[in-house]
Amino acid sequence: MCTRHIWKLLFFVTFCFLVLYLYFALMPANITPAALQYFTREEIMMGRKYWREKELLFVVSFVAQMSVLAVVAFGPGGEVLERGAFNVARGKKLLGVLLFFLFLWILLRLVNLPINLYNSYVLEHRWGFSTQTMAGWWVDYVKSAVLDLVLSVVGTVLFFIALKRWPLNWWLPAGFFMAGWLIIQTFLWPSFVAPLFNRFEPVQDPEVVAIVENLAQKANIPLQEVLVMDASSRTNKANAYFTGIGHTKRIVLYDNLLNNYPLPEVEAVVAHEIAHWKLGHIRTGVLLGIVATFVQFYLLALVLTAYFPRWQLRNYPPRAWALALLFILLTSFVANPIQNSISRYMERAADIESVALIGNADGAVALQLRLARSNRSDIVPPAFIEWFAYTHPSTLRRIELLQSSATLR
Repeated sequence: MCTRHIWKLLFFVTFCFLVLYLYFALMPANITPAALQYFTREEIMMGRKYWREKELLFVVSFVAQMSVLAVVAFGPGGEVLERGAFNVARGKKLLGVLLFFLFLWILLRLVNLPINLYNSYVLEHRWGFSTQTMAGWWVDYVKSAVLDLVLSVVGTVLFFIALKRWPLNWWLPAGFFMAGWLIIQTFLWPSFVAPLFNRFEPVQDPEVVAIVENLAQKANIPLQEVLVMDASSRTNKANAYFTGIGHTKRIVLYDNLLNNYPLPEVEAVVAHEIAHWKLGHIRTGVLLGIVATFVQFYLLALVLTAYFPRWQLRNYPPRAWALALLFILLTSFVANPIQNSISRYMERAADIESVALIGNADGAVALQLRLARSNRSDIVPPAFIEWFAYTHPSTLRRIELLQSSATLR
């Protein structure tokens, strides 16, 4: 298959998914009798309204990024940016590449900034979720932008070094480098990156500590850390997550969860996260990410080799970076259903294991009901959107699974 056909196929599948996503975002599923057993019609409609805006903003953001990258990769935008970068660099190749990257990075940031601001600040305040000031939002935005810029600069330099040294097989060393980085990132993120945005402290409540120790003993896993995060400084939403590997493994609970939820529901959250830990889901996620990276890089190498003439193999123009970013953006989008189906499988497994650890599903069901109401979940999402975009099963599916798991015990 020639390069032109690969791009046509990628854009065609992307277009089909976008159209279907938009259609189902605007045409929600019917409200089922099962949903009305747990939620009022008003609660269901409010959740739909909130998530409809979120889904439309996702489409706008994706299309904006795709359009910028397509114009730079295939249109006159790439030549204009290259010419400007090399004029400023006065012929210095590496400096020209870095300036091209910087121009493109700034352009993408500027295009996405108003969408990001509206989505994470304006919309969240309108719905009463955000507790963050505008100044606080900007501080977080600048921190994340600086972190992204540093990592992207390193990635760009290594990308072009690999292209120059291994013009045909660069994807192999690049894949090994990314594999190492995924492991390092999983190890370092909890200790060095997360504290840039939130404050973490050991859980002090003796009842919660006792719950955690009891569940960890039942699961027969070494307990590293259970921390509480100052989530209330930014949001009213409650949540929890597990992260890290080795001695950085930890369970993180939002302070909103500890302050506003009863102990049986806190126990359900902790049991779910410990179940992830027991089932090795971080390890599995990292390994699958490594495999996906090698596949993606290999396909990108085929595209780059076919797109640029043979005499350019050791001298890729800077717009090869835009081409690479576009390819990664599109292939990641098209692969969304695969990634998310794996994630939902892990979440279902953790739900089942959490019921086994606690011995009943009462707390977990009550937790799902409370989270759905307080976080404005879409209780009955369209099947396509759940299949394509959901990392967790929808609320009703989780409740049914939890209850059936308890019945089978």
